[in-house]
Amino acid sequence: MALKARALYNFQSENKEEISIQENEELVIFSENSLDGWLQGQNSRGETGLFPASYVEILRSRSGSNYTDYSSSPVGSPGHDSSLYSASPNPGISYQGSFEDDDDDDWDDWDDACTVVEEPRSVPGTNGHPSPSLQYPAAYGHHQHASCRPKPVLERQDSMSSSKRGSVVGRNLNRFSCFVRSGVEAFILGDVPLMSKIAEIYCIEMGSRGPQWRANPNPFICSVEDPTKQTKFKGIKSYISYKLTPSNINSPVYRRYKHFDWLYNRLLHKFTVISVPHLPEKQATGRFEEDFIEKRKRRLILWMEHMTSHPVLSQYEGFQHFLCCRDEKQWKLGKRRAEKDEMVGASFLLTIQIPTEHQDLQDVEDRVDAFKAFSKKMDDSVLQLTNVASELVRKHVGGFRKEFQKLGNAFQAISHSFHMDPPYSLDALNNAISHTGKTYEAVGEMFAEQPKNDLFLMLDTLSLYQGLLSNFPDIIHLQKGAFAKVKESQRMSDEGRMDQEEADGIRKRCRVVGFALQAEMNHFHERRVADFKRMMQSYLRQQIVFYQRVSQQLEKTLRMYDNL
Repeated sequence: MALKARALYNFQSENKEEISIQENEELVIFSENSLDGWLQGQNSRGETGLFPASYVEILRSRSGSNYTDYSSSPVGSPGHDSSLYSASPNPGISYQGSFEDDDDDDWDDWDDACTVVEEPRSVPGTNGHPSPSLQYPAAYGHHQHASCRPKPVLERQDSMSSSKRGSVVGRNLNRFSCFVRSGVEAFILGDVPLMSKIAEIYCIEMGSRGPQWRANPNPFICSVEDPTKQTKFKGIKSYISYKLTPSNINSPVYRRYKHFDWLYNRLLHKFTVISVPHLPEKQATGRFEEDFIEKRKRRLILWMEHMTSHPVLSQYEGFQHFLCCRDEKQWKLGKRRAEKDEMVGASFLLTIQIPTEHQDLQDVEDRVDAFKAFSKKMDDSVLQLTNVASELVRKHVGGFRKEFQKLGNAFQAISHSFHMDPPYSLDALNNAISHTGKTYEAVGEMFAEQPKNDLFLMLDTLSLYQGLLSNFPDIIHLQKGAFAKVKESQRMSDEGRMDQEEADGIRKRCRVVGFALQAEMNHFHERRVADFKRMMQSYLRQQIVFYQRVSQQLEKTLRMYDNL
C-alpha cells in the first residue's frame, strides 16, 4: 500500500536505480518495508526509484503520527520540561540508548547494508542527533517508552530552588527546535544533572585567532587500505573489509562499513557542538563494483584524516576502541561501554573546560554571525563547484571522448581515401595522417580516464565539506538559543525577577557553548586551508601532467610529417 512521506534531508542519486530527493519534498512510498536500508518510491517530479530509508519520514494520520501531539498534553505545557521526552513511532524498535539483555550480537552478524540499530527518525536532532530522550540513558536505568517514562529528577547547578524555577527564564515551547532537542536548553538553564565523577576533560585554550581546542597530546594518523571482498555463511553473505593501521600502534585491524556506521552514530550522540564529518553515503546496488569500492575507500581516507586531526574526536575512547581493539571479547565490552556512555549530548558540555579570559557576548555573537554568513556562502560555492566538476566528469567520459573519436575517424577516412588512386598515393603521408587519427582516438581515451586522477579527488573533498557545512546551521542555532537565554535572564535580573546569581550561572554556561563553537570554527578554518590547498595543488599538478602527456603524443605524431 502506498504511503505518503516527507524527505528529511537532500539526497543526490548516483546511479539509475536511485532518485534524488530534496528536504521537505513530499514523496510516495510503495512499501514501508525497507530493502537493506533503502525504500522504493516516487518523488514530486514523478521519478521512481530508491532512496535511503533514514532520509525520509512516513506521514501518518493523527492517531498514528510520528510526532507527539503536545498541544493537549501536560508535558507540553510551560511548567514541564518536555524537551526530555520523545514518543516512539514504533514500540517494536529499540533505541540506541537502550541496553537490552539480548544485546549480545557479534558485529560480524550485522548486515552490511543497514545500520547497527535502526533508529526511529521522527525528528532529526542537532548534527544528526536523536531526540534528548536518547541522550540520558543512565538517568532512567532501563529503556521505557516516552509515553510512560517518569520525569527524571534533575539537580540544579545554581543556588535557585526548584520551587522558584517557574518564575525564571521561560522554556522554548517548540519541541522540534534543535536547541531543545539537543538538550542544550536544559544545560543553559542548569537542568543537566551534574556527574559525581567526570573521567574525560576537553580543554579550550586562547590562541592567536581566538578559542581553540587543546591539541591531542598523542597525535596519530591512520591509513585505510586494501578493501577486500569477504564472505560468510558459506558464501551466502558478502561484505567489504578495510585494513586500518593507526600509526600509534602500527598494528592493523579490519573493519566493515557497518563498523564505521556504528562509530558514526556514537559520535553523533556524544558530540553536540562538534561538526562530525559525514561518512560516504550508502548505495543500494553495485556495492561490490570496483569503481564504487574505490570511491568509498578514497572518501573513507578523507573521513579518517579529519577524525584523526580533530583534537577532540581523535581522543574519544570509542574511536580509539574502533581503531585498536583486536580481541573479540574486549571488542564487545568496549562497544557496550561506548553505548552506555553518560557524557553524551548536553552532558558532553560538562566535560569542557574553558579559559578564564573574558569575552564580550556581543563580540562573540558578531563573530558567529560572520561565520554563519561565510559558511552559507561557502556551502553555495562548494555546491556550484561540485555541479561544474560533475558535469566536466560527464563530458570527459562521454562528450570529449566521442568528439576526439569522431576527429580520429575523420582523419583515418582521409588517409583511406588517399589510398584510392595508387599512382598518386604517398604512403608516408597516408600513414602519418592515419597515425594522427589513432593519436586523437588515444587522446579521447586519455580524457575519459583523466577524472580518476584529478576531478574525482576534487569531488571527494567537496563532498566531505558539504557534509561538514551542513552541520553548522544547527550548531549555530544552539549558540543563538543560548544567547537569547542570557539576554532574557539579564533582563529579568534587572527587573528584580531573578537573582543575579541565577543569571550569572546562565551566562557562565552560555560561555561554554560559545567557546566550544568558536573552537570548532577555528578548527574548521584550519582544516579548510590545508584541505583546499592540497586539493588545488593536486588538481593543477595532475592537469599539467595530463596535458604534457597529450602534448607528447601530438609532438610524436607531428614528427612523422618532417621527412615527407
